[in-house]
Amino acid sequence: MTASPKAVELAGVAALAAAEKKAEEIIALDVSERLVLTDAFVLASGSTERQVSAIVDGVEEALHGAGVKAVRKEGQSQARWVLLDYGEIIVHVQHAEDRVFYALERLWGDCPQIELPDLGEEPDGEASPA
Repeated sequence: MTASPKAVELAGVAALAAAEKKAEEIIALDVSERLVLTDAFVLASGSTERQVSAIVDGVEEALHGAGVKAVRKEGQSQARWVLLDYGEIIVHVQHAEDRVFYALERLWGDCPQIELPDLGEEPDGEASPA
């Protein structure tokens, strides 16, 4: 079993929204074979609590525009690790320090990555440095 096409689409929407808010280390993992609760995790990092909040706001707005609403949100008040549960996908926006500490991509490292749209394009069309 692999992530549904809808989950892959929503992961892409969330990843693009996070990238627009300058999130770092954005990846999506297909966790459908390991979890029955969701098909995909989207992971993104921010360097400050303010940036984490901005990323969360951007993701929520983009996914709302795609016709989905979070069924659960956790961690928004501290803005260190915010979890947005959309059923088919779960978005984790973490402060960079917490991302290193909790290392979700290592914990779920045996799950395949979902190919995301090109996140390196700047609005003026120039690729950002890697």
